[in-house]
Amino acid sequence: MFILLTVAIAPGLALFSYFYLRKEIAKEPSRTIFQTFIYGAIMTFPIMFIQHVFEEENVFSSVFFRDVVFTSALEEFFKWLVLLLAIYRHVQFEDAYDGILYGASVSLGFAAVENVLYLFTFGVDIAFLRALLPVSSHALFGVVMGYYIGRAKFAEDKDKRKLLIMSLIAPFVLHFIYNGIFLTHELFLYLIIPFMIFLWWFGLTRVKYAHTFAMQQFRRKTRMNSKE
Repeated sequence: MFILLTVAIAPGLALFSYFYLRKEIAKEPSRTIFQTFIYGAIMTFPIMFIQHVFEEENVFSSVFFRDVVFTSALEEFFKWLVLLLAIYRHVQFEDAYDGILYGASVSLGFAAVENVLYLFTFGVDIAFLRALLPVSSHALFGVVMGYYIGRAKFAEDKDKRKLLIMSLIAPFVLHFIYNGIFLTHELFLYLIIPFMIFLWWFGLTRVKYAHTFAMQQFRRKTRMNSKE
């Protein structure tokens, strides 16, 4: 059981370690990040409960709408809501890159619990595939969400609303495409590989942009403090 838990959680921890260590300015308090991870882990259960109820009640006659549209929207909305209500106005949200850390943390909390449940059900044979696809994709969806939330946090008032909407729409669109690829069957491998390459590129460029923006913020604060 311990080995199974380790296999399930390790990919998420490895990915988060990269995003955490990528930040070269003041490190984010581990307690706040851990709390965000726990929020993501806890929200797995209401999400799965809602999905189960809708499936049992045959609310959706279309598999595409149920597995692609509804699932993508539900999961990304819960992540977005957690970040907006619990983190966005938090005193420890100090620069744009923090959005990346908190977005990745809440997503990996969700992915870790989901991964544990899947591996307990289907065994470790699928562990490598899940590390490459669901765990990494959830992390990158969270990075994209966190990037726009981080920009919104420190943007001018006229841009905040647009960026907050983008923080929900962008990961939803990516998640929508990802889930949709799983319904293509024989075309799956031909589509998932280029999509994952694109997703990694897009996510890591958001990491780079957020890091650059945060460094600019840090330098401005340093100059202002030195003048006082």
